Amino acid sequence: MKASVILSLLGYLVVPSGAYILGRCTVAKKLHDGGLDYFEGYSLENWVCLAYFESKFNPMAIYENTQDGYIGFGLFQIRGSDWCGDHGRNRCHMSCSALLNPNLEKTIKCAKTIVKGKQGMGAWPTWSRNCQYSDTLARWLDGCKL
Repeated sequence: MKASVILSLLGYLVVPSGAYILGRCTVAKKLHDGGLDYFEGYSLENWVCLAYFESKFNPMAIYENTQDGYIGFGLFQIRGSDWCGDHGRNRCHMSCSALLNPNLEKTIKCAKTIVKGKQGMGAWPTWSRNCQYSDTLARWLDGCKL
């Protein structure tokens, strides 16, 4: 009896979370290949920094912000209410689930749409707080072969 209870508890502890974390250099390469390096004047280092602080490089991340009333999707935590999905404005003209893909094609396409807006990368408060005035942005590409 004790053994079955212990095994059941262990089963809950070792269930995989389904997370799909990309390496920093993999993210840099995918974003570079997707044309984000100096897109609208923002260096690749800015994009990699943003990806880290938004999702910790998890392209499958979904975060529900109950305080501000939105759900963020994917590597850049793109807001569903404005940029994707069946409800809201859907300015990227795609489903939010399309942003949950490690190939990042749709994510990059939508990020380009967002950054073309009047706020630029300032559309992401996380970028403004953590990346915009950072004097250590170069570290995001350290050792990466692009």
